[in-house]
Amino acid sequence: MCEYCGCREVPAIAELMDEHTALADEGHYVRQALGAGDCRGAMHLLSGLVAHLDRHVRREEAGIFLAMRDEDEFIDEIEALEAEHRDLAAVVAALDVDATSFAADVSQLLDDLDTHVEREDLGIFPVSVVTLGATGWATVDKARRSSPSFLLDVPPQPTQGEPHAEGITDGSGPTPPGSRG
Repeated sequence: MCEYCGCREVPAIAELMDEHTALADEGHYVRQALGAGDCRGAMHLLSGLVAHLDRHVRREEAGIFLAMRDEDEFIDEIEALEAEHRDLAAVVAALDVDATSFAADVSQLLDDLDTHVEREDLGIFPVSVVTLGATGWATVDKARRSSPSFLLDVPPQPTQGEPHAEGITDGSGPTPPGSRG
């Protein structure tokens, strides 16, 4: 992700880039599960990533991509990125956790996602900053209002006995160091 072009000074772009970072972080946890041989755990984590990705894609396509299309800018790249959105969805739908190729398929999916994100962060976003006028930014803002970022979601509270932050449980498990039991 670049930090020199001024993209991050535009709240809508900064938010999309922050979502990209969060998605990459989620991908890291999926890779860790794969590395530990936990394909089912990886699939569970990937499901969460995909839910966030779906929301992110809808915001991009209804906002920045539509605004750029309306300005008749970067159309070929937008069409290619939208096709990749569809391709990623198809690959995810075809994943089989019991297949011997599951880990390799997921790793390739995450690699493709990383490349895709880089093209947006270093291509579409900087171009939008210098290209879009008031009408374009109104389109982007409308998409932001109609579909808030997944980063604003309140995380679910752990249930009885379920670990939460830093492995501390809700009281039914071990007492954290330094606390009274």
